[in-house]
Amino acid sequence: MTRVFDEDLSAGFGTRAIHAGQRPEPLAGAIMTPVYLTSTYVQDALGEHKGYEYARGKNPTREAFERNVAALEGGRHGFAFASGMGCLDSIMKLFRSGDHVICAENVYGGTFRLFDRILQHFGLAFTYVDTRDAQRVADAVRPTTRAILIETPTNPLMRITDLAAAASIARKARREAAVHPERCGCRSRSL
Repeated sequence: MTRVFDEDLSAGFGTRAIHAGQRPEPLAGAIMTPVYLTSTYVQDALGEHKGYEYARGKNPTREAFERNVAALEGGRHGFAFASGMGCLDSIMKLFRSGDHVICAENVYGGTFRLFDRILQHFGLAFTYVDTRDAQRVADAVRPTTRAILIETPTNPLMRITDLAAAASIARKARREAAVHPERCGCRSRSL
């Protein structure tokens, strides 16, 4: 997770798109972050490094990208993954047995296989709906619903979901869970 530079959030969208997350590179003064292709970084001693030890954990190029995207989205932190499935697998580890996820019925096949063949065996429940119809999304909400997973456009059929409508449904469900926590069986977790 990489935190944005606070001053980047006050810039206009065009400036953020070009400059957010970047600082001149100190060695040569490059104004744009170089693409660091190394996998390992020198250490002064075991466990003593300059902030980077192995590229899978942290990399200056990825940090600049994470800051830039977070600033463009108005966020404070950014995460970047090498693949959509890597991201999805990490997100799914935030849930607990008994949690329910609403998922678009037309998602990438790997997403369906992860849910159907692996995660359901850990006690997660999934409901697949045509997310083009906001009412179907709303009807699928349960007291145990913790997420609404949407791809737009979908893969492979290129279906479009109204993200604002889906977000409104999630916010309404979260408010309902806050007002009636006894219905969801928990007091601190919500959408």
